[in-house]
Amino acid sequence: MTPLDYEYLRKILKERSGLDLAADKQYLVESRLLPLARKASLSGIGDLVQKMKNGAEALTVDVVEAMTTNETFFFRDKVPFDHLRETMIPALLQARAARRSMRIWCAAGSTGQEPYSIAMCLKEYGAALAGWRTEIIATDLSSEVLEKSRAGLYSQFEVQRGLPIQLLVKYFKQVGELWQISPDIRSMVQHRQLNLLQDFAHLGTFDVIFCRNVLIYFDQDTKIGVFARLAKQMEGDGFLALGAAETVVGLTDVFKPYPEKRGLYRPNLVRSPSLVPGMPSSKAAARA
Repeated sequence: MTPLDYEYLRKILKERSGLDLAADKQYLVESRLLPLARKASLSGIGDLVQKMKNGAEALTVDVVEAMTTNETFFFRDKVPFDHLRETMIPALLQARAARRSMRIWCAAGSTGQEPYSIAMCLKEYGAALAGWRTEIIATDLSSEVLEKSRAGLYSQFEVQRGLPIQLLVKYFKQVGELWQISPDIRSMVQHRQLNLLQDFAHLGTFDVIFCRNVLIYFDQDTKIGVFARLAKQMEGDGFLALGAAETVVGLTDVFKPYPEKRGLYRPNLVRSPSLVPGMPSSKAAARA
């Protein structure tokens, strides 16, 4: 792969997905894209790039998906799901008692482990949520990972990563060498393809947004724009869960940290006018 090929791929990935590759990540690009080039009967990355430059849109989509498919597993990092069970759901049971409904958005749903972990948390509440309308929307840039999520089929290795054995027994059925999550849990999750760089107002407002382990790949201006738009889609007393390596601190004041709950944030109803959603403070926010 030539330096010019790499720069072209960096530019396309930034424009299409927000992925901000460092200058020294050629090895990562080659490991992800060489199998794709072979599958397309191309001799290497150079030919792949040339086809993209010639307008091969389907191939370009495949390249972006190959580069943005990230690792995930059930109840990843544990802490956000403790917050969901111990802080978010109890607060919403009280605050939404009149309307008896809650909406949760999993903004980087990948192959489904995160949204299904959320669904199992809700299911475990049992009678407390009986009669409630609970909606979980799982979105991702990649149509391929969304298809796997819809199927709810996982290998032995995948169900052994983070999934408590009692939940495996309770909510999964063995299908050959794979495990399939129950139709009851699958029906709790709606899947939609979505690029976080584009408008997502059509999704409506949410009580909880999980946007974990995706913003770490964006540059600062892109993060600011995404945070501003996330705030627009959240109820004033809602919750935002970020990944362990992500924060709003030093970037924006549209959200504020939830006291003593790592990775959990609330909308900041008293904030600087320059950072109110819809009043961008940067060129990236303006573009968003």
